[in-house]
Parts: sequence; structure tokens; C-alpha cells
Amino acid sequence: MSNIVETIKTELTDAIENDKLLLPTLPEVALQVREIADNEDSGIADLVKVISNDTALSARIIRVCNSPLFRGSRAIENLNMAVSRLGMAYTSNLAMGLAMEQMFQATSDMIDKRLRATWQTSTEVAGVCHVLAQHYTRLKPDQATLAGLVHLIGVLPILRYVEDQDIQISSIMLDNVIDELHPRLGATILKKWDFPPELQNVPLEYANFQRQAPAADYADLVMVANLQLVAGSEHAWTEMDWSGIPAFERLGLDPNIDMSEEEDLNAQMEAAMALLQ
Repeated sequence: MSNIVETIKTELTDAIENDKLLLPTLPEVALQVREIADNEDSGIADLVKVISNDTALSARIIRVCNSPLFRGSRAIENLNMAVSRLGMAYTSNLAMGLAMEQMFQATSDMIDKRLRATWQTSTEVAGVCHVLAQHYTRLKPDQATLAGLVHLIGVLPILRYVEDQDIQISSIMLDNVIDELHPRLGATILKKWDFPPELQNVPLEYANFQRQAPAADYADLVMVANLQLVAGSEHAWTEMDWSGIPAFERLGLDPNIDMSEEEDLNAQMEAAMALLQ
């Protein structure tokens, strides 16, 4: 392992331990949305008011509502109708998730590409999580979507750090640093953001393939969604024997079925992914 990788790991680890690492903060609109969702006295009108200040976000939520996943008998034309149809919990989690996209951008080309690719993967995983939660579990689809969107959040401060310090590093070395450090960083960030405990452990646990848990949880969903997305590729995870991964059993899923072959499911997953992009 080259020295630069060890140096970056050491510096980042020290920075994490001494609270010196600049952790990302949730976008303002996401904070406002959450405050409303947490307040028992607030209603749909309050949520609509906050979201409508962000034109792009409003448009996307209306688009979600008119997508095949939610489409009712008539088209939704305004935010008020959209929030009424989706409900407060779903709308607030979706708005928080979508607002995070603006964090995945950078000025340097290489870092920007990586951040966008990380967000792309997050949205794909989130789309699959939504559909799995809806069809196979009693877990909440909106929380499942959010779990997928944040499972790689720990990649963000690492890439920001490499950009800020102007560190020259090869792609393979950077992957190594990210793989080792992002799970712990992700959990730290979600804790700082006061995310529910059942989401805080997702970055730490989603790639812990032998993990034991009393019941299916959001880390299981994110794990299986990630595996679904690499099925049939050259990814190292496809080398494992999936039938030995307990998460499939907890979710009641057959590790050998390729969900992309199941037409209905696949259409829904495609729809869910498209929504988030």
C-alpha cells in the first residue's frame, strides 16, 4: 500500500477523532422540512410553504406523484395536491433526500465526476430499496428510500478533503481510502444530523454480509439493493455465495432470483430510480 494512502487514512482518521473534519451540513430546505415533519402541530400547508420556496424541488415532488409508482386516477398539477397524496412523512423524507443532491458537486473535474457517480449509485440503490420495502417488508418505503440515498454519505467528506488539500492520488488508491473510511464517516454524519438510529447504522452495516439482526431492517434492504445492482457484472461481490447471506432470508427473498427478470418488479424499480434522478 503506498504511503500516500496511509497518510490520507491517518490524517482523515485523526481529523474524525478530533472533530476537526468538516462534516457536510444538511441543506437549509432539508432542515426546515424535517422541523415541520417533527412538529405535531404542523400540517400539509406548512410543508407546502417550505418546499414551494425551492422551485426545482417542488417540480420533482409533483413529478414523483405523477409517476407510475403513485399515479392515481387524475394528474397532480400542484404541490398542495402532491403533498396531500404522498402524505407528510413520505413527502418530508423524499424532500430531504432530494435536497441532498446539491451536496454531491465539486469544482474539480475528477472529484465532481466521482461525487455525481456516488449520487447516481445512491439513487439507484434508493429506488430498489423503495420497491423491496413495499413488496417484501413492513419497513417504510420512504425510510427505505432515504436509507439508500444516505448509505454513501461518508464518501462526501473524503472527496471534499482530497479536493481541498489538492491531493494527487490515483483512482485505485482513492477507492481504497473510500472503502475503508466511508462507513464510519457515514454513521458519524447521520448521527450528527440526528437521523433515526435505524438509519444511522446503514453505512456501517450494509456491506457486512454476514451480519446478524433480529429482523429485517434498512441495512438489509440497502445491502440487497446493492447486490441486485451488481448482479451479472464483474463486481467482486458477485464472486460471493449469496445463498450464505442472511439478509436475503430475513427479507424473505430468494438470493438466486434476478429481480431484473421479474417484469413488474423491474418496471417499478426503473420508475423509482428515474424519480430520484
